[in-house]
Amino acid sequence: MPANSAIPANVPEPSRTDPALIRNFCIIAHIDHGKSTLADRMLQLTGVVEQRQMRAQYLDRMDIERERGITIKSQAVRLPWAPTIGAEAGRTHVLNMIDTPGHVDFTYEVSRSLAACEGTVLLVDAAQGIEAQTLANLYLALENDLTIIPVLNKIDLPAAQPEKYAEELANIIGCDPSEVLKVSAKTGMGVEDLLDQVVERIPAPVGDADAPARAMIFDSVFDSYRGVVTYVRVVDGQLSKRERIRMMSTDATHELLEIGVISPEPKPSDGLGVGEVGYLITGVKDVRQSKVGDTITAQHKGAVQALGGYKDPKPMVFSGLYPLDGSDYPELRDALDKLRLNDAALVYEPETSVALGFGFRCGFLGLLHLEIIRERLEREFGLDLISTAPNVVYRVDMEDGTEHRVTNPSEFPGGKISAVHEPVVRATVLTPSEFVGSVMELCQGRRGSLLGMDYLSEDRVELRYTLPLAEIVFDFFDQLKSKTRGYASLDYEPTGEQQSDLVRVDILLHGDPVDAFSAIVHKDKAYNYGVMMAGKLRELIPRQQFEVPIQAAIGSRVIARETVRAIRKDVLSKCYGGDISRKRKLLEKQKEGKKRMKMVGRVEVPQEAFIAALSTDADAAGEKKK
Repeated sequence: MPANSAIPANVPEPSRTDPALIRNFCIIAHIDHGKSTLADRMLQLTGVVEQRQMRAQYLDRMDIERERGITIKSQAVRLPWAPTIGAEAGRTHVLNMIDTPGHVDFTYEVSRSLAACEGTVLLVDAAQGIEAQTLANLYLALENDLTIIPVLNKIDLPAAQPEKYAEELANIIGCDPSEVLKVSAKTGMGVEDLLDQVVERIPAPVGDADAPARAMIFDSVFDSYRGVVTYVRVVDGQLSKRERIRMMSTDATHELLEIGVISPEPKPSDGLGVGEVGYLITGVKDVRQSKVGDTITAQHKGAVQALGGYKDPKPMVFSGLYPLDGSDYPELRDALDKLRLNDAALVYEPETSVALGFGFRCGFLGLLHLEIIRERLEREFGLDLISTAPNVVYRVDMEDGTEHRVTNPSEFPGGKISAVHEPVVRATVLTPSEFVGSVMELCQGRRGSLLGMDYLSEDRVELRYTLPLAEIVFDFFDQLKSKTRGYASLDYEPTGEQQSDLVRVDILLHGDPVDAFSAIVHKDKAYNYGVMMAGKLRELIPRQQFEVPIQAAIGSRVIARETVRAIRKDVLSKCYGGDISRKRKLLEKQKEGKKRMKMVGRVEVPQEAFIAALSTDADAAGEKKK
């Protein structure tokens, strides 16, 4: 164990820590720039994880995170550290560090983490330089008025250009290039200096220890044995074990059965004081009792004024989730309740589909968010699900003055429409200068309009576009990566809505519309969608005893058609010869039977066909955003 790791893992935590010795910070960066690896080195250097227990990505607890090599959930951990330099040298400090996700879809996790901190470590890959999400996270940190420590990682790589990127980073933040720290999270080089700088530069938390207790819930998780585990940051006063607490938004009161810190495993203590980050267990099993952003106070002589909380996230992409087996609907509802506790950005409401039965319309922050939620539901709760094609929210104005909010193509109104409004985003693309033409061509093909273009350095360009959200939730990122050989990065934020020429394309089987296959698309792309979907379904729907027409239609106008040929029984097999009129009579009889069957027959679409038709080529687009 290093000499300056202050508290061995087996010694119980003190019940209170002097706020002047606390430093709360988080690590923010683009995907794959080394946040989790840097957190691993910090855990080792401070001695909170023994060498024999150490594993890569220690704070990534979910199997999906470890398999994909990405962080999905922010994780808080308490680290002891005695700096070797500066005015605080030799005194043991408590560092509360939060490792955050880097993907644009999990920005809400990052924003909640920033609200619980006084400073942040901005990490940049010394071989790749600043990426779009680095800038987005930097602006988030500046909005929260946090102290920023710029750090270049991976300086041990042969392709690293630390001097070049230190200057680029210094220009954006407004500091001297010499202030940019250089570390290698893989080898541990420079990490001790970084921890010293965290103590030196980041201010201690400010709060009134004698005021009524106020603590902000920044995360929570459901434990099947212990109930809801709530993660909090204490702002004023103190919380003690066995006292009764009150949730200020719901007025629910509970007894604190256990209170403690995460270091990095939960460690019970007597209480938490000003500036400390820890967890609470009240034994409550109802997942709706613990709301992220709520304020906790004492039941007796508690606070009157709640803390500010967080802005509610706005879902960007909507998709229907339906159980393959209809009897699993209650299990899906419970699973979504528990996941909502762990992921406050998930929103959902019940809906029914003629084709798919009972399910939920879910709102997500992006395509990767959708994919991760679906995978977690299937893995953690053992559910088999169908998800419908992702779409965004539209606002439709009718000629009679009424307004409709459409989250599902089946809700798109018929009749006389005066205008359709769709959400638009402000997209930032960072790319090497040689690919500017390809990126512009792609964005213009997706109905984008150029806002501006800046050269960050002689070979790196920042392009800013306004794009319809519907155009980027499918395969935009895949196309961007393939056109730039993987070098471009994308970040986007919603900026309102615009009026567009949109129509609903219905898919009709045997004359009946199938709501699950409907889509809202731009008029110019409606024909392509209709042809693609009709062709796909012709391959997937099994042949019936009668001919099945598959049609794509806008209103009453058919724009594309495919036909599933009927299965024909060989009625002539018993005729070994004889007059042709006998054969003709049998064929006419068969023809009449087919006509009668066509009038009463219904087309059954197998589940496999639904899954295959609704799966998009964008399924893998999620995590490819690197």
